[in-house]
Amino acid sequence: MGKAEIGLIGLGVMGSNLALNIAENGHKIAVFNRTTARVGTFFESAGALQPRIVPCTTLAELAEAIRPPRPIIIMVPAGKPVDEQIAMLRDVLSPGDIVIDGGNANFHDTVRRFSELGNSGLTFIGMGVSGGEEGARHGPSIMVGATPEAYARVEPILTAISAKFEGEPCVALLGPDGAGHFVKTIHNGIEYADMQMIAEIYGVMRDGLGMSPDEMAGVFAEWNKGRLNSYLIEIAATVLAAQDRQTGRPIVEVIIDRAGQKGTGKWSAIEAQTLGVSATAIEAAVSARILSSLKDERLAAEQAYGSGGLPKFEGRRDVVLRDLELALFAGKIAAYAQGFAVMAAASKEYHWNLPLPTIAKIWRAGCIIRSQFLGTLAEAFEAGGELANLLMAPAFIEMMKETHPSLRRIVARTAEAGLPMPALSSALSYFDLYRQGRGTSNLIQAQRDFFGAHGFERNDGKGAFHGPWTQSG
Repeated sequence: MGKAEIGLIGLGVMGSNLALNIAENGHKIAVFNRTTARVGTFFESAGALQPRIVPCTTLAELAEAIRPPRPIIIMVPAGKPVDEQIAMLRDVLSPGDIVIDGGNANFHDTVRRFSELGNSGLTFIGMGVSGGEEGARHGPSIMVGATPEAYARVEPILTAISAKFEGEPCVALLGPDGAGHFVKTIHNGIEYADMQMIAEIYGVMRDGLGMSPDEMAGVFAEWNKGRLNSYLIEIAATVLAAQDRQTGRPIVEVIIDRAGQKGTGKWSAIEAQTLGVSATAIEAAVSARILSSLKDERLAAEQAYGSGGLPKFEGRRDVVLRDLELALFAGKIAAYAQGFAVMAAASKEYHWNLPLPTIAKIWRAGCIIRSQFLGTLAEAFEAGGELANLLMAPAFIEMMKETHPSLRRIVARTAEAGLPMPALSSALSYFDLYRQGRGTSNLIQAQRDFFGAHGFERNDGKGAFHGPWTQSG
């Protein structure tokens, strides 16, 4: 065989699986790892795919093994390690070669790297990859920020390795420079909200209804057959049914309630605030993970205040479960509405022209938030006209009318019972604020004018005005 079509640096879990995916789909790939022993181990484990893999022990050897213009995927931890790897690659690559960051990068870093490499003759691609270990190996959702010319060089490979939804590849060029990594960041923000809401529903089942993990697994499995059909609901059912090999207990009961995070959720919340977009469900989910890390403080607070005791909920279980299902769906709509509103704002701010229907489509398979729901979402954005917010799409208006009463009942009942519901209650407040034609910010404006002479608008005239408490009032 001839030279490799693409290279990859970083043979960790994601890098190794992505390399095997590329080889399995018929493309020869050259691989390198800083710890060179890992290269040999990886090659030996590749089995029948070895003829399509070129193991390299130096960066010069890696560059020589790839057909120009050389695309090389970097799969190393975000931040400084990526910059260090790029600096070393500049010594062995030639003008026109393509450096691809396939990690969870902050899009600001991607924009900077795109600009910096532009003066060197090299091209940069920011590539968001979603789907975890399984997705990397068998088909992820891929979000690309690049020039059309650079994308054309790697498009056949990315199309081949991506997830497919009814035959459509879940990969797209979404815009220049940081567009792909920004969309991946918001994907992860929505993922945070989705997971937190599922956890809150689990909390009601456990602490409000006294259900066992096995009983909950059955409910989630049933929900996965309907409107909530999604990867996260599917795996919720799977993990709730799983048993710990050491103790024989449900595995969920032996896991400490401290959730980790790698930064993308926080970035999505920060970018929403920076762009002036309300993303309360995402922000609440990030905050909930932070609070989850304070295990010792929470135990001390429980000692000080008490937990309230069980059971918390009365009435027919099937009625409560129906409300929980609809509440979760309503919260999901609000979270996606917020995420897509952030992307729409970023598209205007950075002149990316993000294709929102395409984003929904490439999330239908491969990625962590893949769900049946995304097809309806794509249709809403394709319907024509500029959609200010997903909540204003006709199909979603009908769905929210059906489901928000259940969300309201669940939030009210959990508040009375002392069961925390930060993301779902934030979603409800967002919905109520969004649909309130006459809000309460007039009082805020009056106060701002009182202490800072900031002025305000009047509903009976145009211009800036001051209240009677100022000299110019």
